[in-house]
This record gives sequence, C-alpha cells and structure tokens, in this order.
Amino acid sequence: MTFLRSALPASLVALSLVLAGCGGGDDGKEKADGGDSSEQTAAPEEPQTWPLTGVEAPEGTSASLDHPVVVAKIDNSSSSSPQVGLGKADLVVEELVEGGMTRLAAFFYSQLPGDAGPIRSMRASDIGIVSPANAVIATSGAAQVTIDRLNKAGVKFFGEGGPGFYRKDGRPSPYNLFTSLKKVGKAVEDGKDERPADYLPWGTAADLPAGKPASSLSADFGSHTTNWKFRGGRYVNTNSNAAQGDRFQPDTVLVLRVEVVDAGYTDPAGNFVPESRFRGGGAAQVFHDGKVVDGKWAKDKLKSALTLSTADGELKVPAGKVWIELVPVDSAGGSVVFGK
Repeated sequence: MTFLRSALPASLVALSLVLAGCGGGDDGKEKADGGDSSEQTAAPEEPQTWPLTGVEAPEGTSASLDHPVVVAKIDNSSSSSPQVGLGKADLVVEELVEGGMTRLAAFFYSQLPGDAGPIRSMRASDIGIVSPANAVIATSGAAQVTIDRLNKAGVKFFGEGGPGFYRKDGRPSPYNLFTSLKKVGKAVEDGKDERPADYLPWGTAADLPAGKPASSLSADFGSHTTNWKFRGGRYVNTNSNAAQGDRFQPDTVLVLRVEVVDAGYTDPAGNFVPESRFRGGGAAQVFHDGKVVDGKWAKDKLKSALTLSTADGELKVPAGKVWIELVPVDSAGGSVVFGK
C-alpha cells in the first residue's frame, strides 16, 4: 500500500534588509554629506542543524531534505538478533509491548540505510512517538483497531508489500521481514526540500545542571531490562541485540516515565496489549557524560513537541544521538536503577 507524505514544517533562513538613507536637495543635487544610494546587507545564514540530533550539518549542506523522517519498527527480543540498520539511526525510542517486552521505534533522517529490521508491527503508542516528527512508519502491519487509530491521527505508514520490503532467507518468521529505508524514503519524496521540527529541546552539555554520578543504568519494563554502562565518554547498551559495528551509540539516554493503559485488545496469545500514553507529563531523567539530571517532561497533545524542565527552568538535551526509554510508572516492572 502507498501513502502520500504529509506536509512538513519548512525551515526558514532569517534575512534582514537594511536600507541606507537617501539624501538629496530640493534641486535634485546630491548633498555633500551623503550620496543618493541605498545599501542592502544580508545577515549570515543560521547554521543548519539536524532535527533529530541537534548536530550541525556539514558546511555547505542543508538539513532540509526531500523525504520525511522514516521510523522503522524493529523487534527488540533475542529473536531479532542481529538487528540491522540501527547504527545509522538518528534517534531511538524504546517502548513497552505485550508480555513486558519492548520494541524499538528507530528514527532515520540524516541518512537512510539500505536495509533495516527485523520489521515488526505498530502499536497505538506510536501515535505520540512519531506524530511530532510527521514521520512515516515502516512496519509489518498492526491490529485493525490500531490501524484505524493511526489513520484517524493522520500517521502514514508502509507495510509488507510496500517499497523495499522483503523476507530474508535464513531467518524464521516473523523475524525475517526487512526493508530498504532508502526505497521507503524515495517513495515519499515530493520534490520539496523541507526540514522537520526539532524533536527535542536541543542545547549543549554546558546547559545541563550539575547532576549526580551515574556510571550505569537499568531500565526495567517487566520481562525485559535494557542495561547501560558509561564507557569511553558515552552510554553503551550492554545487552544490545544489534550486531557489532551496527549498534546505536547514544550520547545521551533520556528516561521518561509514562502512564500505561489498556490498548483495548489482546494479542493472538491472549496477552494484554499495553499503550504507553505519551502525552501529559511525568518524571524525566537525562543521562549524559556519566551523570544524571532529574527533571520533568510535558507534552500537551500526542502530536505536540516534548518539553523538559527542572525547578530552575527549561532543561535542554545536549546535541547528539539520543536513546529514549519510555518506562512505565505503574506496571510489574517499570523501574529505573542507576549506579554511582
């Protein structure tokens, strides 16, 4: 199935025009202290930064591209090993699915890999995750109730049979569905170079409060825990399912505590299907440079941009790659433990 991309926010380059005064006498002759001339001065262009990382684009290149953000729904169980394509992602969101397991929403914009997967199904949680970026989802499908909700929310997606999708030999189903995100991106080009809005409030490390030491981090979702160790200046996922050399290497891990509700149906095995309600607000923790800063997150609507704050004001995320953990606040798991 094929869907047209939605309009994305355009980036604006600020220009200022300064007009010099024009002088002249009543007789049309120029005055001695000023000629009859006008000057026009353009302000320098603002730096081009990538919307999913806040990192400045290489000089002479633009962050406005002729494709939207593409989100790949990637399995995160041991059956997915090795995951493919995560090394080229700009940002990753880990979300709860049934049985206390997790799934990844991997965001791609600055570069689109030829292959990504294993591609799995969507959840209602994805509405709040992808809508702020006006992203297109690459997915294996979804329950009809979920598809109806995503369609109502205006979220576009491609499923099996769409551009670039194929089954990889040597892998068992359903962990053998992959796609070329380059082909997905090509399918939604519309001839207009546009830049999506910033996904996070970007800043620098100097913008962060002092924080507390945090040499490790464990995000527990119930049946699955994602473990991180601070090594070599960044947090490393010690139980990643991705292949060496193709792992997502975040500069920051952002933990957001979210309410989990009943999505309104069960999976084929009869398991309760959870929905992470990514709107409203809750506790937030920014893990960066071996330290953690406590704060709060807020998001008025599912499609609203995320804001972060502390008691002292706005909390910014240092520009770079970010892994977001949407950890439940009210489940059998739903805990976050960090070591000093």
